[in-house]
Amino acid sequence: MRLTDGYYENEYAHFWIRNSILFFEYKPNIVIDLTIAHRIVADRIQMQNEKAYPILCDIRGVVDSDKSARDYLAQSGSVLTKAVSIVANQSVSLIMTSFYLKICKPSVPTRIFTDESSALVFLETYK
Repeated sequence: MRLTDGYYENEYAHFWIRNSILFFEYKPNIVIDLTIAHRIVADRIQMQNEKAYPILCDIRGVVDSDKSARDYLAQSGSVLTKAVSIVANQSVSLIMTSFYLKICKPSVPTRIFTDESSALVFLETYK
């Protein structure tokens, strides 16, 4: 994990904190398996330094994920989170994410959006 002025990056994502919200953006063309899911969560938790945040998670770069990764992210991926806004494309990722939320039932309030401004409005109440 690389840290530069509050901006963090690994091979799979960029993340930063602004206005008491953690922004998490997957890099383009990412396929998430369980190993990658473990790395992403570990890096995020390390960056948060024991403090919980509402999270805006931009998944528009994700092209696929396996079931074990989705299950892990739904459970352990919620550690140190107050709420999650998922920003998805209006295509397949939106359908897949809706299905994921119904099946996996994340342990914190989680909603899907197609634009960042609506996603941020949802997170404001969890700051």
